Parts: sequence; structure tokens; C-alpha cells
Amino acid sequence: MKLFRRAKTLKTDSAMTLAQASVGCSVRISSLKEGACERLRSMGFCESMEVKKLTNGRNMLCTVCGTKLALNKKLADQILVCPV
Repeated sequence: MKLFRRAKTLKTDSAMTLAQASVGCSVRISSLKEGACERLRSMGFCESMEVKKLTNGRNMLCTVCGTKLALNKKLADQILVCPV
């Protein structure tokens, strides 16, 4: 039982990119890298926001604040997220 708790804790504490997150998974943005993400911040796509990834591929679809947003893989690789 203790091992299961530790594995679960490690999973929720680990950061990954939005591109690495699984489809259907809800994640929280921990940080945005690079200058291209400044445009996302101006649209409300910023740290501590909850995002749900809807599709995967070269262009992925996600929802943030009830709005669907398409991101290319290069941009999604610059967004660090943690599982909710």
C-alpha cells in the first residue's frame, strides 16, 4: 500500500510537457517557456490554469476556460504541465 501511495505521489508531482500529456487528461499549467508563449499569456493561457487535452498529433486541441484552442506540437512542447 505504501508503494502505491509513493508512485501516485510521484506521478502527480512530476512535470511534463502538454505534448506528452495523454488525451482526455486534465492538467494544470506550471510554466510556459520561450517567447512564443507570450501570445498565449495574453489570451489567458497562463500558469495555474487547468487545461484538458482533447486530441493529439501535429496539431492538438485542448480546452482552457471553456474555450477550445488548437496548438502545434512545437508550442505544446514549451508548456510544462502537472496532472490535476
